[in-house]
Amino acid sequence: MATADDDLLGAILWLLRLVERPRDFAVLSPGLEREIHWRLLTGPPGGLVRQVGRADERFTIARRAARWLEDHYDRAVRADDLARHVGVSVATLNRHFRAATMMSPVQYQKQLRLQEARIRLAAAPGDVAGVGHAVGYGGMSQFSREYRRLFGVPPSEDVSDRTPRAAAARPR
Repeated sequence: MATADDDLLGAILWLLRLVERPRDFAVLSPGLEREIHWRLLTGPPGGLVRQVGRADERFTIARRAARWLEDHYDRAVRADDLARHVGVSVATLNRHFRAATMMSPVQYQKQLRLQEARIRLAAAPGDVAGVGHAVGYGGMSQFSREYRRLFGVPPSEDVSDRTPRAAAARPR
């Protein structure tokens, strides 16, 4: 556990005292906040503060990559293009993404595609091939195989199982 030194505590107390003097606070608080940040980074708690910052960076990288994949789930994505978009190497992207999501970016994109396909199939149950193509699959066999692996049934059966008629026919 890190402890705060007198310089850090003094800057924090000075900032708290300024709260009661709004005119002084408006002018002096930015400098005191900068001093507090400096003392946090360079003083006794510095190692811990930097470590927390690095952990947050991991999630920031994963979040940026995930958002990009969510916006482009239906496109072929190359790992180096995604890493370049996020601003890191492929190895760094994969390491941070897996730490945050427990899956690779490719697995994440596949999940997005299949979840979107399931939603679209509920709206248009007769167009399995069209839905597969719309979410980024080039071939029906791969789409069907991956859909079955995730949901336990092929897309055509999953759609028919979720129709009102099929639901009414199921034993309770």
